[in-house]
Formats: sequence, structure tokens, C-alpha cells
Amino acid sequence: MKPLFKNLCLLVIAGLITSTISSQTTTTAAEKKWWKEAVVYQVYPRSFKDSDGDGIGDLKGMISKLDYLKTLGVQVVWLSPHFDSPNADNGYDIRDYRKVMREFGSMKDFDELLAGLKKRGIKLIIDLVVNHSSDEHQWFKKSMLSKTNSYRDYYIWRAGKDGKAPNNWPSFFGGSAWQQAGPDGEYYLHYFAKKQPDLNWENPALREEVYDIMKFWLDKGVDGFRMDVIPMISKQTDFPDMDSATLAHPEFMYAYGPRLHEFLQEMNTKVLSKYDVMTVGEAFGGTPEKTQLLTDERRREINLAFSFDVARIGRDNWYQRPWTVPQLKALFTTQSDLDQYHWPTVFLSNHDNPRPVSKFGDASPQYREASAKLLAMLLLTQKGTAFMYQGDEIGMTNYPFTSFSQFDDVEIKGNYKQVLAKGIPAATYLEELNKSGRDHARTPMQWTAGSQAGFTTGNKSWLAVNPNYKTINLASELNNPRSIFNFYRQLINIRRGNEDLIYGDYLDIAPEHPRVFAFTRKGEHRTYLTLLNMSGKKTTFTLDAGYKGYQLVLANQPASSKTIDALTLELEPWEALLYKSN
Repeated sequence: MKPLFKNLCLLVIAGLITSTISSQTTTTAAEKKWWKEAVVYQVYPRSFKDSDGDGIGDLKGMISKLDYLKTLGVQVVWLSPHFDSPNADNGYDIRDYRKVMREFGSMKDFDELLAGLKKRGIKLIIDLVVNHSSDEHQWFKKSMLSKTNSYRDYYIWRAGKDGKAPNNWPSFFGGSAWQQAGPDGEYYLHYFAKKQPDLNWENPALREEVYDIMKFWLDKGVDGFRMDVIPMISKQTDFPDMDSATLAHPEFMYAYGPRLHEFLQEMNTKVLSKYDVMTVGEAFGGTPEKTQLLTDERRREINLAFSFDVARIGRDNWYQRPWTVPQLKALFTTQSDLDQYHWPTVFLSNHDNPRPVSKFGDASPQYREASAKLLAMLLLTQKGTAFMYQGDEIGMTNYPFTSFSQFDDVEIKGNYKQVLAKGIPAATYLEELNKSGRDHARTPMQWTAGSQAGFTTGNKSWLAVNPNYKTINLASELNNPRSIFNFYRQLINIRRGNEDLIYGDYLDIAPEHPRVFAFTRKGEHRTYLTLLNMSGKKTTFTLDAGYKGYQLVLANQPASSKTIDALTLELEPWEALLYKSN
């Protein structure tokens, strides 16, 4: 779960990149790990597959699709929150960390899911949401009772100031980050919705509770955690007022607090170091240098971090600004320019971001298929652990919202009045949300051309199915060897166990080209060359003589030659080509 915020690092990176853009990143000494080599598939259970007709996806529905995940070829599944929750924020407000959400099924279903994945050679990581809980959690209910009970300091309570909140901190979901509650009239802190009170990591007893929860799931056999807004667990405990610049982007006050690394190192020592697992933190609100501190293998904190510079390029809160291909390429170079003690993540989408074919590609009928395949090649030939999101493998697109009543997102509902109060027309806000809104990724998975896209046997789903499901669905892709789905399968298979492609050095060979993204992955045995025409125009591209004779591995359109014979290539709109050296 994340707020819509500006990628402030973009201009800084673009300015610095000129001095380093042509440098290769050296990973020769990188220690090989299974989580570095994996392709991870995120499942948003509410929207994946409904088994009982209530319009809400569930664990039994997911179990029914395990063979599908095996056929796709992914090695790890990331399951978004499945815990007991009142669903103020679709499961990111947890009422009981050791119980399965009633709508999703039971612990027996979870155990069956985990066993089914392991039987198919697929690992499972789950969400760890411990910056906040639900206000319906027993900890919080007890915390509200009095200032003297033992659970009071599980949360962050402060007295008001001059009859108002303790300070001017805003919630990401609209209004103040403070809510008055309990018999003594004090305020509790909530960075997100008021039903998501922030946990107090300064309290050792709270931290031990979290570690026990982690052990509970790891002992069940899960293979790690995706850690929700993990840089925010450490707070600025003097709670200073924000100035106007910080109020516009409070994430830079909320993230990377003074004890963050101490807390993560303690977590690693007490829990993570005792298991062979992967951890990936949702890291935002800081510079690339701050993010890299989280994942430095010598520091023993977490393995991986999601940096959102690529996925949110051009984003300014809910507003989507224009961006260029050279800017995008510069961001990929920056995230790959790491030493042997760091390992990047690569992703274009998740449950908090719009569909990649609608943002990075071309969702029109003419180019949707070609651009979706191009983005698959971009994702799966980059350096880093690759994360893909459900539905991207069939080229699902953004939903055409025409009314605010169609949105489910608590963030949009919470900020609606504030946005309009600034004089921004509702039509403008809606237009931008059709580019940037989180609900685009949350519409149900499109399995078939039948009723409700085959997601549910009921007459209605919790969030409307995209109306293009009759033409965009898995059933129409499965038996078509040139489909988007089978293109993903081919790429995943090419990547599997391919150490040259996984660990090879990364080099952008044409950083200033306005349309072509061309890069190499130089391994111990061979070099791979990826050529992507990220435009709807035919484009001429010239290679150096050293690439002559490279062999074609995969193309998203019929290629004119199986080898690079001429050094000047004519690339079709949204053409994607993968070559390898002899």
C-alpha cells in the first residue's frame, strides 16, 4: 500500500547520469542466491479467482489455478494480505495476524495452498504489514482503554495542542494523521486511514510480538516476506510540525526514521537469519542511497527493496506528467549500477500502480499485443529479481472509469474533497486517475470471455470487470503460440537458470536515443543484446560492428533475419528483439 507521490529523484538522477551512463555494472563477485534468480508473480487474492460465487477472490480460487502458475513458469508467488481484516484498505488493515480473512477462506485453505505451491516447485512469500494494524485489533482496543495499561505503548498516543491535533502531520489518505479516541481524549497517529493506527516500534514488547508473528508464518513454511512501507516503522519521536514543502510530500518526513536500521538489524538477528528466505521491502520516501542501505548484504537487514523510480516515472501524487524514453533508460541504469553487495528488483507494476501496457506501452487495439510483449522482454532481460503482476501476462489494460462512484480505493475517496477544495475540477482529477489510479490493477483477472470474465460464478464482482474482457482474456491466449501469455512463458524459460542473463553485467548502449532502448547483459560465457523500439513509429537503429553475427533468440514480431547481418536495422513499431553472441 502506498500513497501517490512524486518521483523527486528523477531530475537529480537525470542530471547525474551523464557521467555514468556508459559505465557497466560489475556483478562478477555477486553471491548467487535463489531469490536473485527468481521470477516472482504477485497475486492480489481479492481479484484473482473466486471459488464460491460471492464476487470476492479467495484461497480456494487460487488453489484451482496452481497448475496455471506452474504452466506460466514463475518460481515464486507473492500473496498480498490474506489476514483477518475489516477491509478498510483491502486487507492492509490487519485485525488478527494469525488468522485468515473470512472472505478468503480458512487456515486449512492456506495450508493447502502452501502445500500445492511447494508440490509444484513454487515458493511463497506473504505480506508483512507491521507499520500499522487495524483499529479493530485487540492490541488497539486494549490500548484505548487507559494510559496505564500495558498495551498503551503498542501505538503512538499524544495529547492535543491548543485544542487541536498534536501537530500538523497529514494522512496519506486525506485529513490529519491524528485521530482523537479513548476516554482521555488523546490522539493516536495514523499515516494512512484512521482505521490503520501506526504501531510503536520504540516499544520492545511490540517488536517481540512482530517477531513472533513472523516466526509463526515462517515455521508454517512460507519462504519470506514483502514488507509493507517498511521504512516508516521508525518515527521522528519529537513530532515537529512540517513546513509547506514537507507537507506536499510527507513521505520524506515519515520514512527512514532514526532507528530504522537498528530495528531491521534486530529483526534479522532474531528471526530472518535463522531461515533461508527472501525479504523485499516496499521502500519509498528516500534517495537511492538510503534505499541501498537497506539491502547492503554486509549490513544484514533485508535482501531486496522496491524503489519506485521506474514504475512511477513522471508521477506527481495523482498527476501523471510526461516522460521520455531516455529518462526511463537513465533510471534503469541507476538501479543497475550497484556493487556486488546489492541486488536490484525489476518491476513495472503491482497492486498500487496502473497497468504497464497503459503506462509504458500502447493499449490501443493496434499495438497492445506488441507493446505488452515488448514490456515483457524489458522486464525479463533486465538485471535484478523480476516481479510481475497478475494479468500483465495477458496484457490487461487500465479500466475506463467514468465516475468517482466506480472507484473502491480508500485513498481516492479520502482525498476527493481536498483535491476539489484546491480548485481542481473533478473532470481533471478523474482524467488523471484514469492514468494513475490504483484500482486499474485491482479489477478482476480476466480468465475467459464468459460472464464476469470467468472470475466468479456470481452476477457481480467486488470491483467491476474491465469491459474489454471479451477480447482480452487468458482462454484466448493459451493455445495461441504467438500470444502475450506464451511470450512471457518463453522469456521465463529463457531466463531460468541462465546465469549469463541473470548475473551478467548491464550496459545501456544507446542512452540518448529518443525511441530505442538497447542494452546488453555480458555474462561469463555469452552476451545478450535486447533491442526495444518503444514507440509507434518505424525506427532506424545502427549497431557497432561487434554485434554482427549475433543470433536471434526471441522476437515479438516476425523477424527478417535469424542473425544480425546488417548493422543498420529497421525496427517496426513496438518491435522487441533478443539476441545472443555466438
